[in-house]
Amino acid sequence: MRVLAVIPAYNEEECLADTVDELSRTCPDVDYLVVNDGSKDGTQSVIDREHMRAVSLPVNTGLTSGFRTGMKYAARHGYDAVVQFDADGQHVPSYIPKMARALEDHAADIVIASRCLDGSYRLSGPRGLGSRLISFLIRATTGTKITDPTSGMRMYGRKMIDLFAHGFDIAPEPDMLAYVASRGGTVVEIQTKMRERQGGESYFHLGNVIKYMSRTCLSILMFRFLR
Repeated sequence: MRVLAVIPAYNEEECLADTVDELSRTCPDVDYLVVNDGSKDGTQSVIDREHMRAVSLPVNTGLTSGFRTGMKYAARHGYDAVVQFDADGQHVPSYIPKMARALEDHAADIVIASRCLDGSYRLSGPRGLGSRLISFLIRATTGTKITDPTSGMRMYGRKMIDLFAHGFDIAPEPDMLAYVASRGGTVVEIQTKMRERQGGESYFHLGNVIKYMSRTCLSILMFRFLR
């Protein structure tokens, strides 16, 4: 299986070099592509200095557009799977081979790296509450149980690569999990651990968490009843 790690990066100069170095050392058979999404800090300088394989977008377009850029690259170069991998050091690359095995063993469309599958970890605060609400809505509308729908570490099979590369309204968000499951796709989870962000600033402040969770829940319901 040819696996590509797509690493969206926006203002990640503090973490990017260490993230790519750990990925390359831990999984030498996994290719990577950094998508520099119009960063305003020194991210591009880090890419140039470390001679990283990267695509740099001229302006910030957001996660969806940046990730789709990576999926188009994967489709054009014939990769079998893509793993969505954060630039901020939270994701642990040693789990990627396990995700690839799960993708093959279950003939899955999506494999999620879950922090919550075995019950040993529980997201707290507004983000945890929102995650549990999203899990409830996905199960209620599709019958699929997903314990960690907001995990950003996901692996996608070839059909999903094509869907992202050529579709126009698909995003690497929890509502997409509901969309795939409701249409007979296979979504599975494996137990993993994640670290805290290793630098930079998180998007998930309280106001953004509330807006993100509200938008996601509404989108799941719209996928169920309007599509």
